[in-house]
Amino acid sequence: MADNFLERHYEEYEARKAAYLRKKRHLATTRPRLVERPEDEAL
Repeated sequence: MADNFLERHYEEYEARKAAYLRKKRHLATTRPRLVERPEDEAL
């Protein structure tokens, strides 16, 4: 095994995790759409 094998893989993991969290933070959240209903629902 190479020297610093675990440290290098941990650094790569941290970089992937940071990229994922940055992408997740900028995703738009979907909100439920409001359904317009007529005033008199009998119509």
